[in-house]
Amino acid sequence: MGSYFIQGFILQASLIFALGAQNIFVLESGLRRNSPVLVALVCTVCDLLLILLGVVGAASIFIQFPLIKIIFGVLGVVFLLYYGYQKLREDVSPITITSKDQNKVAKKTIVLQALAFSLLNPHVYLDTVVLIGGVSAKFPELSSRLVFAAGASSFSALWFFSLGLGSARVGPFLQSPSRLRKVMIVAGIILILIGVQLAREVYSWWGAL
Repeated sequence: MGSYFIQGFILQASLIFALGAQNIFVLESGLRRNSPVLVALVCTVCDLLLILLGVVGAASIFIQFPLIKIIFGVLGVVFLLYYGYQKLREDVSPITITSKDQNKVAKKTIVLQALAFSLLNPHVYLDTVVLIGGVSAKFPELSSRLVFAAGASSFSALWFFSLGLGSARVGPFLQSPSRLRKVMIVAGIILILIGVQLAREVYSWWGAL
């Protein structure tokens, strides 16, 4: 069971390292002291629900209909390899984040903003529901898939709370293109390796039809 947890943890780590709008929003909430714990909690819960939707819902469908699983498996391989390749060649530049104290934002507004950044990005559904759900389909037992989901969700929680509460330390890190470049290279290599492993799994699924 421990290996399933680690696999989910590593997969989510390699996916979430992209410094997109959601991550910048979490960082800014910490730097501006606008309810960073609440923001991290909302983002974490959204990720957890989407991951469970993929692992329990999508993965169960994939198991019942092997051909659908193979189709999504192939799409997952293509995405992982392409996304990993993009990270390896991605040009990085310092992330500019405003750290000046501004007027406090109401908690209701903060929650709505966090929900928007978490749920209005189509890419998050590809990462959580389709990709993580698809990869988890290689585990036939629901218990194994749930452990896999727990690993992925645990990294989400660790990541978002680290960004929000450790923003003062993370901010300077984001100003170094060389450091960002190293992070992107590591994430890209991990994604490609996972893609190759998934390709082997898809080949075995095809042989089992």
